[in-house]
Amino acid sequence: MAELYRAGGLGFAVVDATELSLRARTYKGWIPTAIADLLIERGHLDVVRRQAEAGDWLCARRVAKLLAAEDALALLRPYVDTGWWGAADAVSELLEEWGRLDDAVALVRPHAEGGERLAVRRLAELRAAQGRVDEVIALLAPGVEDWYLADALAELAGGGGRDDEVLALLPDPGRECRGRCQDDAALAGRRAKVLERQGRVDEAVELLRSFARRDNVTYVNVVEQLADLLARYGRDGELREFVAGDGGSHAAFRLADLLVERGLLDEGLEVLQPFVEAQWGRNAVWKRAELLKAAGRFDEAIETLQGCADDECILPELCTLLIERGRAEEGLAIIDDIARENGGMPADLFLWRVRLLAGCGRQEAALAELRAHPEADVWYMADELAELLTEQGRLDEAAEVLEASDRTGMRLAEIRIMQGRIEDAVTLLSEPEPKPVVVPGGWGNKATDPDDPWSTEPPF
Repeated sequence: MAELYRAGGLGFAVVDATELSLRARTYKGWIPTAIADLLIERGHLDVVRRQAEAGDWLCARRVAKLLAAEDALALLRPYVDTGWWGAADAVSELLEEWGRLDDAVALVRPHAEGGERLAVRRLAELRAAQGRVDEVIALLAPGVEDWYLADALAELAGGGGRDDEVLALLPDPGRECRGRCQDDAALAGRRAKVLERQGRVDEAVELLRSFARRDNVTYVNVVEQLADLLARYGRDGELREFVAGDGGSHAAFRLADLLVERGLLDEGLEVLQPFVEAQWGRNAVWKRAELLKAAGRFDEAIETLQGCADDECILPELCTLLIERGRAEEGLAIIDDIARENGGMPADLFLWRVRLLAGCGRQEAALAELRAHPEADVWYMADELAELLTEQGRLDEAAEVLEASDRTGMRLAEIRIMQGRIEDAVTLLSEPEPKPVVVPGGWGNKATDPDDPWSTEPPF
């Protein structure tokens, strides 16, 4: 495998691994994948490839998927040569897709041996795909106190008569854990997966049940895992009892799904109803509406959502559905009622009013209200105004709005591409920002400045 990456000489301007790692968290100086897709859709693959060859990792990953194997490897080689794990991981995925598992292992192994926990798990995944269970266990067992590697052990090392060994290696719930090991509930969930795989379903159920709720705390992941387990084995009676007990709404959602899968939508809705009527029934309202929408019962879904219209998480779903169903006028009345009840219309409510106006076909009124708003120059108002103008094909006006508000990022780049100003769009996004001045102190630094708690150097 090494010879695939040894030779350089391609003239690519790839920075070092530290810089790549930093940019992978901030995307500064890289073209976002959505913009690269837009360029490719409009026939500008050459532009995206040029950026890839100039050190843009996001473009490189996107272009590599369109190339033959050896061309893709040549494109990605300079990134891998830096020693950055992110590049090695991505290339290992491609090699696996191409059936070249030995090459993928050779690429990942040095990172795993260097202590990169993500690489340890990735190497274990590759070995599991090759049926090398002994090596999977040998790789993961030393790090089993790390929840991430413990999850991998439970997932990858099972089968083939090794589950007893896996259970012996996994930390027991209730035992004090060291390092990065998660809480007892997470440990119980891992062990339950292995028990189920062994056919010891009753033991898995009892283990999960004992950790679903402890010390007046409901462990949602355990509740959902137990509800799924009961549903998989057709233990409806126990699932209903669980819904009425510690399982609550989270178990009710799984029971409702199970009933819907059987063609019993109305029974599923009945299961949800007590939680819809509860004081904190937002999630149940959402779930009920989703089931009704999936069944094509849109009017009932709207009625369900209207019951919690003043909830900031429900309102966007309601407004979107009203617009889609041609009932945007009703949404305007709802918005105005909420504003009256709350003594004013905050910005998020106002923006939904604008979208509803546009959904009614009253685009000019929507534009006028946006422009007249006291916060019209604030970035989120400018973004909304530019979006409405773009939808009407008024690209020059949209660009002017964004430029005036200093919003010269992704949205403006999209508009430049639509205008045919490809190089301008690329320049907007691909020029890296100047490196910030490092101020001593903050997280990750030895000194501490109480007035500046942030660090510009990793770790953050």
